[in-house]
Amino acid sequence: MLPPPAAFLPEITFQTSRASGPGGQNVNKTESRVELRFHLQNSQLLSEHQKQLLLEKLAPRLSADGLLLLVAQDDRSQLRNKDLVLMRFYELLQRSLRRPKPRKATKPSAGAVRKRLETKKRTGEKKANRRWTE
Repeated sequence: MLPPPAAFLPEITFQTSRASGPGGQNVNKTESRVELRFHLQNSQLLSEHQKQLLLEKLAPRLSADGLLLLVAQDDRSQLRNKDLVLMRFYELLQRSLRRPKPRKATKPSAGAVRKRLETKKRTGEKKANRRWTE
């Protein structure tokens, strides 16, 4: 079970910078882009099993130091971008730790098999009728 998003705050560092995108001239003078940094290996909230799973699933998103970096610059407000990036971070953790349902092997129904074989037979007859006979 994953702790609530607020529990991760002490383990997360935020960095702000000037963002591109919406905001007009306001963008040139305010730091509304928010970058979230989370060191997976140093987390006290995650179990070793969870860390291992996250390391495997999030490997392409981790830096060489093992940092998970997420960025939000969708909004003009730094506070809303911070909330956005925190929400994305938590959803990413939840998605990565979710176990996929095991696939149940199924057989095609008798009707489906019969229909497929009839279609194959009709196609074969159609092709046989194309042959030149003397």
